[in-house]
Amino acid sequence: MLYDTSNELDKNRAVEKFKYLINKRKIIELKEKRKIRSLSQNNYLHLILSWYALEMGESLKYTKEEIFKKEVNPDIFYYDFINRKTGEMRKELRSSALLNTKEMTTAIDRFRNFASINFGIYLPEPIDLVNLREMERQINNQKQYLL
Repeated sequence: MLYDTSNELDKNRAVEKFKYLINKRKIIELKEKRKIRSLSQNNYLHLILSWYALEMGESLKYTKEEIFKKEVNPDIFYYDFINRKTGEMRKELRSSALLNTKEMTTAIDRFRNFASINFGIYLPEPIDLVNLREMERQINNQKQYLL
């Protein structure tokens, strides 16, 4: 169960539940639940990846996996996967859906810098609504090239 400790009722319920579990000598896990990235952050990422892909003549899938994840942000997206049957270890790519807000912000900032420094592609900040709307309009007109 999740408890919002900024809410007095939830805080009291959490304390009572904790005491109950301690008294029953239960094995418990207590951890902070961090916010996951917002839908607007996800929309923004998709928009700038699409724009980059159009500018570079690449597919959206290639841009996201090969450039955004593997080339620009390997430390965020790669993890060690161990096959339980064979014991073999290999590198796997995480889904961007599993990133928290901070990780996604870091990944996006790196990608924006990468596009600008290496290819002179301007990717507007999330607050630059005028340019983002124009990008969105142009992407919608050319989305057949993103496949």
